[in-house]
Amino acid sequence: MARAERLLEPIAPKLALVEEELRRNFQSKIQTISDVGEHILLGGGKRLRPALLLLVSKMLRYEGYRDVIYGAVIEFIHTATLVHDDIIDEAAIRRGRTSINYRWGNHLTVLVGDYLYTHSMNLALAEGNLDVLRLLSNVTIRMIEGEILGLEQNGRADLSVDDYFEIVGRKTAALFGACCSIPAHLMDSPDQLAAPLQTYGYNLGVCFQLIDDLLDFTSSTEVLGKPALSDLKEGKLTLPLILAMPRATPRERDLVTRVVEEKSFNGVDPSEISEIVRKYDALDETRAIARDYAARARTALAPFASSSAKVTLELALDFVLERDR
Repeated sequence: MARAERLLEPIAPKLALVEEELRRNFQSKIQTISDVGEHILLGGGKRLRPALLLLVSKMLRYEGYRDVIYGAVIEFIHTATLVHDDIIDEAAIRRGRTSINYRWGNHLTVLVGDYLYTHSMNLALAEGNLDVLRLLSNVTIRMIEGEILGLEQNGRADLSVDDYFEIVGRKTAALFGACCSIPAHLMDSPDQLAAPLQTYGYNLGVCFQLIDDLLDFTSSTEVLGKPALSDLKEGKLTLPLILAMPRATPRERDLVTRVVEEKSFNGVDPSEISEIVRKYDALDETRAIARDYAARARTALAPFASSSAKVTLELALDFVLERDR
């Protein structure tokens, strides 16, 4: 059994229920919505965010069904951001398959993203917990703000470390923080539980993104399901290059600047860019920073009683640090 499957074994029955909720909520009298939903579901995905929500729920010994609903809500919000991302990035591939925008066109895909956002809030509203609804709406706003910041900085070769973490915090880590703190609101004392759980999720989310950025330099198209160095080709400067740029020679900086501004490797060998981050130890430094965020997440779990679910949440940090896709 794969390591990921072993990690998810304690919540496998509920994760299967989340999948059922996703499938059920993609059914529509509008055939195109059903078709797009089927395409998205067949694309799979890690379901990491709902899995984290369910693991935290298990650690808190929650026994109901509402965590399943919120797991589906979180996955819908995450999927909506991916759908809109693919339009912005003009991506042809998502999870190794044709992206929705390439198959159905940008106009329809924008509406699908809007549908997913609105449908997720409708599902959450039906649960009647205004604290969770407020949390979800706030995190969705933060994610969209992160997208806007990312677009504003796109094509810039002088992105700072602070700029980078501001975007990552909003675009990626905020949703991780939300999915880990939602189960606190299903318990009797949410105020005591929510803050450390949000801290765990947020720091795990930053760690996840840092490893994602590393893999863009170290993995292959076959493993990732998208071309290597695709971030740079889309005009995005990620942490390994941000760290390497001040240490690089003027010629090396010019190479990176040309690719990020032109969004093309025309006349530039991608292996030269990969060599720059290796030469200046930027990959090792990025991994060390990811380990630091993982350590912060681990510390946030300390107040919670020992349990198999807590152990799994700690192992999830190692899994994120060591993943290859």
